[in-house]
Amino acid sequence: MSPRPDHGEASYHGTGRLKGRRALITGADSGIGRAVAIAFAREGADVAISYLCEDGDARETERLVVESGRKAVLLAGDIAEHDVSAAVARKAVEAFGGIDILVNNAAFQRTYEKFEDIPDDEFENTFRVNVFAMFRMCKALLPQMGEGGSIINTGSIQSFDPTAGLIAYASTKAAIVSFTRSLAGLAVKQGVRVNAVAPGPVWTPLIPSTLPKEKVKQFGSQTIFGRSAQPAELAPIFVFLASDQASYVSGEVYGATGGQMPI
Repeated sequence: MSPRPDHGEASYHGTGRLKGRRALITGADSGIGRAVAIAFAREGADVAISYLCEDGDARETERLVVESGRKAVLLAGDIAEHDVSAAVARKAVEAFGGIDILVNNAAFQRTYEKFEDIPDDEFENTFRVNVFAMFRMCKALLPQMGEGGSIINTGSIQSFDPTAGLIAYASTKAAIVSFTRSLAGLAVKQGVRVNAVAPGPVWTPLIPSTLPKEKVKQFGSQTIFGRSAQPAELAPIFVFLASDQASYVSGEVYGATGGQMPI
């Protein structure tokens, strides 16, 4: 990518807010997921890195976590598949003896100018990746979480202000917000908090790989900053929500939209 995304490799400095915690992050090989993995590690957490298939990217995230003095485990596979998501959750628990923080970040999107061009199977697959995998991960890991556990789901400004060409993606992001708020009311009974982060435009590999070239050039220009966010600018929100500093925060959606709209 040009310019290269900033994941906080040189800029994020931890203060021990997640010392001794164990995290599983889906889609952690690049973009927001990598930035969160780096930040969590530098705050003292071990990190399980769930990713689809790009071994090189995942190993770079692993290297950054290990260099931060924490343990890392790589978990490859398509978590849209029921058996794979179950295996990823199980292996993460086995690797660390439990998971305290779950970040559901993996996502799929594609742009279409005409509604009738959206393939039925792709619409369904978008929900499998963005929503069903989140549901299964929560179902697998919530029961073993103890007091102080945290689940953080990645929503989007598309949850509230959908773009016409992203109908499938925007629909899943709206579902994530509703899911988050509903689950928060159940998870609190065992002391687990559930929140979401709703970013605006963020410069990740998903953008040049799924948007037309002319839209990539203008990506983020609609914000009051006149640019897209870097992944590193989102990571501190995830750290806050995962930490004890957010002990009275659950069922919330934290927006970081570049001033486009309140969430």
